[in-house]
Amino acid sequence: MSAPPIRLLLADDHPVVRAGLRAVLDTEPDFAVVAEAATAEEAVLRSAGGGVDVVLMDLQFGAGLHGSEATAQISALPDGPRVLVLTTYDSDADILAAVEAGAAGYLLKDAPPEELAAAVRTASSGGSALAPAVAHRLMHRMRAPAAALTKRELEVLQLVGDGLSNLQISKRLFLSQATVKSHLVHIYAKLGVDSRTAAVAAATARRLIRR
Repeated sequence: MSAPPIRLLLADDHPVVRAGLRAVLDTEPDFAVVAEAATAEEAVLRSAGGGVDVVLMDLQFGAGLHGSEATAQISALPDGPRVLVLTTYDSDADILAAVEAGAAGYLLKDAPPEELAAAVRTASSGGSALAPAVAHRLMHRMRAPAAALTKRELEVLQLVGDGLSNLQISKRLFLSQATVKSHLVHIYAKLGVDSRTAAVAAATARRLIRR
């Protein structure tokens, strides 16, 4: 008797992307796309309802919940599905947020179909599936931990890159302004820069944050 198919939920705010993913995944005999979600909130709700084994999760959904936040909520569900992040972003800030949220894997949207299919099967079986470029970046961080920005430092720097002031960052991350300034001091030292503009430029060049 053959094993039941791996039930998939496609979470992406672009209908064309979901249609493309469905077309690719439907060619695999052991996959069944059972649901789609256009928002991260909808992905969480559908995951909580059961009947899904693996969620293919985008990170950016416009307004509302971020993909990594939805990943954390889904990962916290009792007997919830595994989450495989599928995104265009390969910055350290995005990768760390997703991995710490409990993602079972992290793939880029330009991955070949066979790599995507293998990642779905790996995630479904309880393993971890990382795109080669993502695995390389994580290994690089592990080899030079003293020079690597922490998750919080990356969050602060990403918001600096988004144009937020220290006051706005403190409110967004529920930190004091003094703590934000302290993080910036550490960021400058690690990147070898002396200004917000230079820090953003250096971090963008190194793909630590996205612009």
